[in-house]
Formats: sequence, C-alpha cells, structure tokens
Amino acid sequence: MTPRDDRALLHADCARCAALCCVLPPFAASADFAIDKPAGRPCPNLAADDRCSIHARLPERGFPGCVTFDCFGAGQQLVQVTYAGRDPRRDPGALAVLDAMRQVSELLWYVAEALARPAAAPLRPRLTAVRDRARALREAPADELAELDTGALRRDAGALLREVSERVRAELPGPRRDRSGADLVGRDLRRADLRAACLRSAYLIGADLRGVDLRGADLLGADLRGADLRGTDLRDALFLTRPQVAAARTDPATRLPDGLP
Repeated sequence: MTPRDDRALLHADCARCAALCCVLPPFAASADFAIDKPAGRPCPNLAADDRCSIHARLPERGFPGCVTFDCFGAGQQLVQVTYAGRDPRRDPGALAVLDAMRQVSELLWYVAEALARPAAAPLRPRLTAVRDRARALREAPADELAELDTGALRRDAGALLREVSERVRAELPGPRRDRSGADLVGRDLRRADLRAACLRSAYLIGADLRGVDLRGADLLGADLRGADLRGTDLRDALFLTRPQVAAARTDPATRLPDGLP
C-alpha cells in the first residue's frame, strides 16, 4: 500500500460508522459547543437513524466544534474492523479506543505525507517503520488500543516528523523562520514573510493571513480557528489537515495542498 493509498483510507465515512463522535466523547458548553454533554450520552441533535438533525446548521446552532472535528476514518475502522460489526457504544471502554484509533490514524496521515516528500528519502526506513506500526495498530484489538500510550507514540513520531520538516524546508526559498508555539492570536500577518516557516503548534486563532505566502510552511498542530486564509497560498504546506482548513475562513482564491478540499 502506497502513502497515497493510506491517506485515501483516512477519510471519515459516516455511513459506515455508528455516530460514535456524537455519542462517546464528552463536550462542554463553550465557543465550540452550545451545551454540556457527558461521555457516552448521545447528543440531543442525533436522530434515530444516527444522523445529525442540524447538520446543515451546525455553526448557527452553536456547534462549530462539530464542523471542525475529523476522526481520520477512525469511526468506521472501529465499527467495521475493531468491533467487527458489534456496536462499540455498548463498550464502556470505547471512548479510549476511539481516541487511540483517531490519534493513530492522524499519525498515519502525517507519515504518509512525509513518505511522499522527496527530501525525506534519507529518513524513509524510519518513516516506514512508524507507518507499519501505525497500520498494525489500526488492526489491533480494542483492549490493546485502550492501553496504548498515545503520548509516547506521538512524541517519538513528532521528533521524526520535525526532521522531515527541516529537510523539506531547507530546500525551499524563504527566511524559514521558526515560530513554533508562537502566540499570534488575532495578529495582522499580511506583511509577514512566512514562506517555509515553522509554525508548529502556533496559535493563529483569528489571525489575518489574507494573501500570505505559506508555501512550504510547517503547520503541524497549528491552531487556525477563525484564521482568515482568503487568498492565502498553502500549496506544499507541511502537515496541514482537513480540520485545520475547516476551522479557518477560506475562499475560492485560497490555494490548498493536493488532496485537501
């Protein structure tokens, strides 16, 4: 299976799931959710056919967090493979299993992208080992996933993905600024030169990035909620995901990496 094949599997297919994200996780009343919901209790907006009754009006009804959530295909994997058609919602430990599966699937998304980068060729054996581990975990039984140390898994892979980022960005033009973890909330960055910058885990909530050249920028874990990306060039941006794009403000002039809607 190629890196492209891996990413093709990492898209949520709600028709093959059982509304796990609407039942298992808890959420608290906030800017993302209009109400409190305890773990294991179905969202009151969930209809009897496991469809969201307000899907077309989620932001207006106070549920933008639902719009930006993405399980990376973890939901259908649990229903169809891990639980072999049994309803995971009947398992008291299913929330931990879902969380582990989602994190493993997201990691596989990043590694698949890294393997497709020519500059990462010297790291291919290590990346392949992480990919194979993630693939195996997606096929693991529920009890193994429930006990998985996802923090250690992500830390180890994170260091490797940083090496990939450094190699890729070293070959690109631009100042390659390191703004990882920076607090850029609400900042006007329209004149900032951020091509090939490291913006890992940066707080870009509500930042004005209209028309900014972010080609080759590392956006792993960057918080783009409410960021204005109208006209922004994100081609070849590293480790950008669908939830990040969904959380931001875009327009037809926003240029995204291949494979992202």
